[in-house]
Amino acid sequence: MDYVATTNAPGAIGPYSQAVKANGFLFTSGQIPINPATNSVEAETIEDQTEQVCKNLKAVVEAAGSSMDKVVKTVCFLSDITDFGAFNEVYAKYFVSKPARSCVAVKDLPKGVKCEVELIAEL
Repeated sequence: MDYVATTNAPGAIGPYSQAVKANGFLFTSGQIPINPATNSVEAETIEDQTEQVCKNLKAVVEAAGSSMDKVVKTVCFLSDITDFGAFNEVYAKYFVSKPARSCVAVKDLPKGVKCEVELIAEL
């Protein structure tokens, strides 16, 4: 296993890695809409938060030597399922290869954000 870390995405806020490479795949931790330049959540709308989450994931995927078109699975968490449509509008810009996906509503997310996404990609 190899661990992936980049300053172009937020650092872990707990005892975990941004991502791990294993057996030809990349497994990312969930990304929330923290701006890595300021280490804070600045985006307020679901669209802006989704955009930041996708940028963070793209940075981790690229730091691992992969690309967004090699993503095979995502798991998406929304704090409000009524944001599903707006979330999908932004998500679709980044995941054009249409990977397998699960998307669920949860009670709460870290730092009170509206969305979190993790993924698995080929290396």
